[in-house]
Amino acid sequence: MDGFTRYAIFYAPPPGPLADFGAAWLGWDPRGGRKVAHPDLPGLPMPTAEITKTPHKYGLHATLKPPFRLKPGFDVAELHNATLALASALEPVLLDGLKLDRLDGFLALVPEGDTTPLALLAARVVEALDGFRAAPGEAELEQRRKVGLTRNQEVLLQKWGYPYVMEEFRFHMTLTGKLPDGEGDAVAARLRPVLDPILPSPVRIRDICLFGEGQDGRFHNLHRYTLSG
Repeated sequence: MDGFTRYAIFYAPPPGPLADFGAAWLGWDPRGGRKVAHPDLPGLPMPTAEITKTPHKYGLHATLKPPFRLKPGFDVAELHNATLALASALEPVLLDGLKLDRLDGFLALVPEGDTTPLALLAARVVEALDGFRAAPGEAELEQRRKVGLTRNQEVLLQKWGYPYVMEEFRFHMTLTGKLPDGEGDAVAARLRPVLDPILPSPVRIRDICLFGEGQDGRFHNLHRYTLSG
């Protein structure tokens, strides 16, 4: 687990059809840390590698605690042990299902039904492990602000190092970069027939994962922790 530049806590689909699709569609399998050939989907408005350029390096995931550098004095073994203890105190979360939707110009899988328990789970993860997070530098903060943050998002950025946590949290698994409306609709039309048969319904969030960012900028799934609270 050593040798990574940043760490994060993500939800990643367990081994199965959705995880396999995500690895192929994004061209990166974080479970094995390997590139994967894109699927052949005729009719896309541009090459799959171009459509997925932004989320490619992460693999299919939903962010719970955003990527952070370890605070000086801590090591990843301590982070692992703390995440293991946290997972043992957290209960699984049941969702009605997942659906393909458009968020801020990109396509993502988002939850259906009541997401309150999921938001509470994410908040627990953010708060419980925050002692391991090194404070972001001013350059990183300014990069976050470039998109234009609300007053509340700025408060969250200052407190947690990221503006889209706690009450601003939205569970999503990103599938594309930002796309113009017409191209986004065309990609969605090609993805739905592939996704509909493999999207679980209901969805039980049974575990969380520790990811690490490698020297090449790609993220690796380092460990999966069962929620057993």
